[in-house]
Amino acid sequence: MTSITSVELNFLVFRYMQESGFTHSAFAFGYEAGINKCPIDGNLVPPGALVTFVQKGLQYLEMEANLSNCDADLDEDFSFLQPVDLITKDMHELRKMINERRKKAQKDRNKESGKENGGERVRVREKERHEREKECEKDGAKVENRKEQESPENQINRQMVIDQEDIVTVNHEENAAFGGPEPMDISTTSTSQSCEFPSSDVTILEGHTSEVCAGAWSPKRSLLASGSGDSTARIWTIAEGRLKSGSQKGPLNVSVLKHVSGRTNESRNDVTSLDWNGDGTLLATGSCDGQARIWTTSGELRTTLTKHKGPIFSLKWNKKGDYLLTGSCDKTAIVWDVKAEEWKQQFEFHSGAMLDVDWRNNVSFATSSIDNMIYVCKIGENRPIKTFAGHQGEVNCVKWDPTGSLLASCSDDITAKIWSMKHDKYIHDFREHSKEIYTIRWSPTGPGTNNPNKKLVLASASFDSTIKLWDVELGKLVNSLNGHRDGVYSVAFSPNGEYLASGSADKSMHIWSLKEGKIVKTYTGSGNVFEVCWNKEGDKIAACFNNNVVSVLDFRM
Repeated sequence: MTSITSVELNFLVFRYMQESGFTHSAFAFGYEAGINKCPIDGNLVPPGALVTFVQKGLQYLEMEANLSNCDADLDEDFSFLQPVDLITKDMHELRKMINERRKKAQKDRNKESGKENGGERVRVREKERHEREKECEKDGAKVENRKEQESPENQINRQMVIDQEDIVTVNHEENAAFGGPEPMDISTTSTSQSCEFPSSDVTILEGHTSEVCAGAWSPKRSLLASGSGDSTARIWTIAEGRLKSGSQKGPLNVSVLKHVSGRTNESRNDVTSLDWNGDGTLLATGSCDGQARIWTTSGELRTTLTKHKGPIFSLKWNKKGDYLLTGSCDKTAIVWDVKAEEWKQQFEFHSGAMLDVDWRNNVSFATSSIDNMIYVCKIGENRPIKTFAGHQGEVNCVKWDPTGSLLASCSDDITAKIWSMKHDKYIHDFREHSKEIYTIRWSPTGPGTNNPNKKLVLASASFDSTIKLWDVELGKLVNSLNGHRDGVYSVAFSPNGEYLASGSADKSMHIWSLKEGKIVKTYTGSGNVFEVCWNKEGDKIAACFNNNVVSVLDFRM
């Protein structure tokens, strides 16, 4: 009998986490399980493989329990079992349950007919049973199809196998029963006529061979960087002005940045994060091999920075461009001196994997972790200059406001919080979401921005399928943007602060008018949208999908 190895099982669990959107958990598990050294070719493993494997196991147990009695009536007496029974009970208990059901069913049938001991009836039923057995042998598929149709559990699991995105959808529907608010029912048919991006305004960038999880426009030129699970980043040269044609799947001006660590047994090295420096001359990338790399705009590798002992989850240039900050699964943050091409200081304060980092100014920054803590650190200081404790779950994201005076954070504890360096405790605690908050962004408005006369707001995106806008000065909810049908992974404000782009696991990207609080443009792709970002002019948006493509959309109102 063939058995599954721990390596194969670990790979299936890793893929399930990725497909379900548990990005941080997948990275941590993949690192500890050594997935990057796994000999399995991920391209050969179909979506939903773990669910399929588990479902087949449950079906086998169900069949074994039912066929323990060779006289079982396959058509009428096949007894469907709940997954919880199959998992928690041994075979003896399962067979006992089925026998009791059959006895009860037989008793009911006998009672209805009133001929419990009729010899003729026994002979007739015996003949019918044999005929049914022959039919089942002739067409066993019918029995299997009937099982699939009759079992609600199997219906759900079948959907999960067919479409990996349905894993999240099923969980959403189940969790709605616990009192979470349902998203506003905005169907694509009602918005497609007036809001859908026409194909002439869409350019599809193809070339990646795995999900595209990171994207960023150059702050100076019409260059778009993308990072993927295929161990590459790419720099695409995008024509300025309006797109002249629709989807472009032919040769494009693109530089491929291969992330090779030199270990021949490494089958995958996801590019997890990327960031341009302030003048757009250098691109930094972080990857699962724990190395940060710096590239020129032409795709030439300039520097490889090695010290982390785990995957890099986040990296950022400071405004001056002389330091690069990285946060890793190894629980540390490192500030790198870019000119000297070496690490300047390593900060080891967290007790769990680091999820995000963000500069406050050119020498101090904030870090967040799965340990629920936030630390504000400064170059040259051996201890945090500020410690923010208050979250009760993993802190997924931290972002300083444009002036560096307020820090926003969001967490798996379903809250977003606002912190000030003048206080030890949070000054605002936002609790309007009903599920984990994945990311947050400040608007490019108010003091310290190019739009100083507009009010500063904070956007939070959650797995409850909503985006919420907050007035930080008053500490109140301004608007709830309800239009997505699944968790929201990414949000980005337009440079003028008038629009917000959002990307979701429902395969759609929406453009919202913040003044009107409604969708003005929408685009639907063929996979989860992991990241959305605007170019410097605000007339193009890039959306990164988990079906290996990047879509660039022309935006004009």
